[in-house]
Amino acid sequence: MSETLQTTAAAASDADLLAQTENAVREAGSALRERFGEVVRYQTRDELMRALAANDDTALDILRPRLTRLRPDAGWVEDELDGGALPPGEWWVVDPAEGNVNHLHALPEWAVTATLVRENQPVLTVVHLPLTGETYTALTGAGAHLDDRPLHVSPTADLGLSIVATSQARPDEDEKVVRRVGSSITAMLFDALVVRTAVPATLHLLNVAAGRIDAFWQFAGARADLLPGALLVTEAGGKISDAEGRPWTPQSESFLAAAPGVHAEAVATLSR
Repeated sequence: MSETLQTTAAAASDADLLAQTENAVREAGSALRERFGEVVRYQTRDELMRALAANDDTALDILRPRLTRLRPDAGWVEDELDGGALPPGEWWVVDPAEGNVNHLHALPEWAVTATLVRENQPVLTVVHLPLTGETYTALTGAGAHLDDRPLHVSPTADLGLSIVATSQARPDEDEKVVRRVGSSITAMLFDALVVRTAVPATLHLLNVAAGRIDAFWQFAGARADLLPGALLVTEAGGKISDAEGRPWTPQSESFLAAAPGVHAEAVATLSR
């Protein structure tokens, strides 16, 4: 088989895999939607962790067997909070309840995500928002879509006219990272039009891919937070780097996704 035919066959296979992954993610999202509505009360960290795990397990009971059948030889990332590079081969990077704390508090900002990573590069991703029914997908070389509509990043070319966003550091984050987050928000408050701060990161990145906001940045962060959005933004025409403008990898200590027209200004602001 020629190299061109092999490439075409692989693309067709990945496109079919994306469709089947979407079905699994949507089914998991339906199960989580049935658990949504009342604020879940907790008095201790142990009670919080049990409530978070109950949501995760509800979605994983659907996702793990479905995705494993699709790619039996692919590894599975057990902890969605892990960062850094993955070993060689294919891996499923899944966040069964992205924005889980929001779900527990009856807030609408949560999603289910599944991303297939091949040799440390995201190949396809699905992000489903069960409360709205929206499904965001991206396939390497085939673009990013909201349902069947192609996504494109913003044409904005002036950071001073831009809406930008970040998410907060984790509660157990290193103090230096927390302070860096705070100083970066202050810098953006001077340079951007509007600064949004909230979790989860994936939902901000959906908005960058859809052209609704112009840039998102984060310090540290987990693979499951960033890989889905990184592929969506890239396939929608956006630019991905670390906060200093260097190529981003899962080992990077910072992350920036932006419309091309404001990327350089965002780097300059975050580097102050």
